[in-house]
Formats: sequence, structure tokens, C-alpha cells
Amino acid sequence: MKTIKTPGITHWKLQRISAIAMIPLVLWFVTSLMLTILKGYDSSINWLQSPFNATGLILLFGTLYFHASSGLQVVIEDYVHHEGLKIASLILIKLLSVLLGVLSILCVLKIYL
Repeated sequence: MKTIKTPGITHWKLQRISAIAMIPLVLWFVTSLMLTILKGYDSSINWLQSPFNATGLILLFGTLYFHASSGLQVVIEDYVHHEGLKIASLILIKLLSVLLGVLSILCVLKIYL
């Protein structure tokens, strides 16, 4: 039996994989954040200067922006019917997610380094 591979199925799978990847990352981050905030600013900086924590936060940001961008893409494709507005919105979403992702990662690296 031959399977048909369409871009929609690939997009759907990537959306689900990124959602599953975010579950442990968000749980780790929220737990760490709650424990760290209670100890103060210096403790938070020390927490972020750990290679494990900085790597986890970078992975969280990358996954988060990818997942958000993919989800917004589906919403725009489904509900924006004007072709020009649809294309402009998709480009804007992609550019903003890349910009915010890079900015977030640079902020983590600035504190880590």
C-alpha cells in the first residue's frame, strides 16, 4: 500500500512533536523558576549561568517560537481569505518568530557568558 505524503501531514506531525517536546521543558522551567525566584535575583543569575539551565532555556525558546509560529500559520491559512493579507501575515509571523527567538537566545547567552 502506497502512502501519500502531503505538506499538511508533515506540518501536523511537526506541530505535535513540538508540543510534546515542550511538555518536559515547560515543567522543568516552571519548577526551576518557582524555586529560583524565591531565593532572589543573585540566585536567578547563578541559575542561568549553569550550562544545563542555559541549554534548557534555549531549547525551550526555540521550541516555543517554532510551535507558536506553526500554530499561527494554520490559523492564518484557515481563516484569512484575502491572498495578499494571508501572505503578508505569514511572512510577518515567520519574521517575528525568528526575531524574537534570536533575541531570546541572545539574552540567555549574554547572562550565561
